[in-house]
Amino acid sequence: MSVMPRRASALIAVLTLAAPVVAAAQRILPPDSTVQAVLDRQIKVKGTVGLVVGLIDADGTRRTFTAGKADNGDLPLDGNTLFEIGSITKTFTTGLLAEMASRGEVRLDQPVQSLLPAAVKIPSRNGREITLLDLASVSSGLPGMPNNFKPVDPRNPYADYSVQQLYDFLNGHTLTRDIGSQYEYSNLGMGLLGHALALKAGTSYFDVLNQRILRPLGMRDTWIELSPALRRRLALGHSPAGAVVSNWDIPTLAGAGALRSSVNDMFRFLAANLDSTSKPLGRILGSTHLKRTETANPNLTVGMGWHIIKTPGGTVVWHNGGTGGYRTFTGFDPVRRVGVIVLSNSSISVDDVGLHLLDPAVPLTPPPPARKEVAIDPAVLPAYAGTYQLDQDVVITVTVADGALWVEATGQPKVRAFPESRTSFFFKEGPVVIAFVKDANGTVTQLVVRQPGGEAVAKKIR
Repeated sequence: MSVMPRRASALIAVLTLAAPVVAAAQRILPPDSTVQAVLDRQIKVKGTVGLVVGLIDADGTRRTFTAGKADNGDLPLDGNTLFEIGSITKTFTTGLLAEMASRGEVRLDQPVQSLLPAAVKIPSRNGREITLLDLASVSSGLPGMPNNFKPVDPRNPYADYSVQQLYDFLNGHTLTRDIGSQYEYSNLGMGLLGHALALKAGTSYFDVLNQRILRPLGMRDTWIELSPALRRRLALGHSPAGAVVSNWDIPTLAGAGALRSSVNDMFRFLAANLDSTSKPLGRILGSTHLKRTETANPNLTVGMGWHIIKTPGGTVVWHNGGTGGYRTFTGFDPVRRVGVIVLSNSSISVDDVGLHLLDPAVPLTPPPPARKEVAIDPAVLPAYAGTYQLDQDVVITVTVADGALWVEATGQPKVRAFPESRTSFFFKEGPVVIAFVKDANGTVTQLVVRQPGGEAVAKKIR
């Protein structure tokens, strides 16, 4: 996860959950020299600032690799360096759900309405209520993000989104499709799940997660709030262009992406997921890997929080994450019993790194093509200014200032767009291009967002 809006991610390449097509191959984790070469390539070719990668081999051996820098004074990159792990947090939230269900404290088929204050009305449809499992298996019918998500500070967009705002959205929202009928990645849904479980436990999301999941696994370096000592171990996050960016604080929707962790702590979580016989949580975490929801991709299904790729060579269970300055990945082959963790302090995808290390037949993605800025007449820019609707949750606002075009999507910072032609603009923050479309009268009617893997159309609404 990113914990960014699902389609707003197009603007700065936050998180794409379209599953790679993985070719058949024997999954044996590569030797040290090969792993190091992959990491060095990510630094040199992709521009990632720093990486820490952990591998668990079939015999249980754990290997750690680093490349680049933490960029936090003289902090070394190692297994104890902390990173924001973004949407990998979702797999902890669903693990918490499974743990509480194993105690009989909640049921998977229990309506989330039953865990919330009476004044909050969860939307229903055709007599069906949203259950905890609907939230966990990302098929609740709730959108990716609430439409009242309007950050005061786009550099730390989730910090000021309040519980009351969440309740206000739920009370006023009407579902547009049947519950359980369709997969839709939702930060809102998983954040609501974490919030509801915390209410049931009578404590904060982190406190119940710490009590039920983190401490039992010995994970003492995984936190939301960092002490001064822990913050000194946090690698600084970076934009794709290499600039240091703000950390993200996610209080209300914490279950969607608020955790910070290290490779050494993530080893403990990954090992417990790899071995369903392990104590104390192996069986419980294993239940989150069961297939629950189909997607439009025939090779991709969803468990509780986890995404599952089926290939001729086997199965990979995985999740990625992204916040303003970090990209992360964790995944494993449940048959080969091998796993990979990739933590980076740049908002440049590392999904291909993680999947390639699990299966060398998955190619490493090439670097984005070089974009060249051209000179255009600034007088053409005002015609592009306006608001464009990308989907029901995300609008793109285009403004002109200081003779330049600026673009801001819901929940995203405002970024400058550079012309490569009179109608096409690129971003130095990532491999994304927007192109403006005019009608027969020369009026701008829409923009097209193009990124690796596809494009989306946003209609101009004002």
